[in-house]
Amino acid sequence: MNSRRLFLQKLGGTALATQLAPIAAWAAKPGMEETYQGPVLRVAIMGLGGYATRVADAMKDCKKAKLVGVISGTPSKIKDWQGKYNIPEKNCYNYENFDTIKNNKDIDAVYVITPNALHHDNTIRAARAGKHVICEKPMAISAKEGQEMVDACKKANVKLLIGYRMHFEPQTLEVIRMRKDGELGKITFFQGLTGFTINDPNQWRVDKKLAGGGSMMDIGIYSINGARYMVGEEPIWVTAQETKTNPAIFKEGVDETVQFQLGFPSGAVASCLSTYNMNNLDRFFLNGTKGYVEMCPSTNYGPIQGRSHKGPLNQPIVTHQTVQMEEMADIILNGKKPVVPVDGEEGVRDMKIIEAVYAAVKSGQKQKISL
Repeated sequence: MNSRRLFLQKLGGTALATQLAPIAAWAAKPGMEETYQGPVLRVAIMGLGGYATRVADAMKDCKKAKLVGVISGTPSKIKDWQGKYNIPEKNCYNYENFDTIKNNKDIDAVYVITPNALHHDNTIRAARAGKHVICEKPMAISAKEGQEMVDACKKANVKLLIGYRMHFEPQTLEVIRMRKDGELGKITFFQGLTGFTINDPNQWRVDKKLAGGGSMMDIGIYSINGARYMVGEEPIWVTAQETKTNPAIFKEGVDETVQFQLGFPSGAVASCLSTYNMNNLDRFFLNGTKGYVEMCPSTNYGPIQGRSHKGPLNQPIVTHQTVQMEEMADIILNGKKPVVPVDGEEGVRDMKIIEAVYAAVKSGQKQKISL
């Protein structure tokens, strides 16, 4: 997508009742000109790490969302982003003065891309400032914190969306369509394998205070969430086992490898693995009485590839974060209903399942899940 088009956005028009400014955007294509006239979601990114850079670069191609501000505790990063993304000084904040963003009418939403343990407070501060919130997953380090975030956003009358980029990915949506249309028959089994290797003991992902756990609080959420939207049901029980081979890196409360099994009301089951100790694990497999779908890679930045009993999946290859931000802008600005929810309640459900996984590991017993 980045190679096909560059969108130039120009502020203008009449302010909306919600203080969202319409923008005219032009997309150059060979032999034609495509014009977008409509409201644009003006976004400030909080936390300027590697993934934030990926999102910012992808937003250059958005028509309905525009990066206009930054929040960071590192002044040098703010300066770098100002130059790279043309961010005005008045839209730059640190964590001390961030609450004054409530007085900035040129920012509509804050995208929270900080370590997991900071999501709760960052989201609530943004909501109290009257800004819509997009929060990276996992939304928090507990279901309790997640619910508090949902409640705070409702109280402030702002939207809370979670960064489930796969909910908008074309291959993924095609599998969901096939399942809904009965092409796979009755769903019987799902497998989700997600993982990569961490060898750095100083990375925040293996710091319990910042991450809230280990691989389950990061890569494992893809298999949990994937099992739910692939099977099309909510799990009712879980069993789980933990394997730890390197306690020097994966200290108490930081899981290295977790295998977990989910059961669904229809009788379908899921077998999943989440790890920080193995590479080459990015695979979903969905089986039904009439057919199957395999996706590999299934959740990384792409290109996502899949095949079914009918042959290859041939949906368009997209930049996930560009599509995500376009769709989320539509949800916030126009009330669009996505095929798979990305709201705060969706995030809380995943947190409840993660907590059940951890409880099953600790007890060695099957845990009931109530969502």
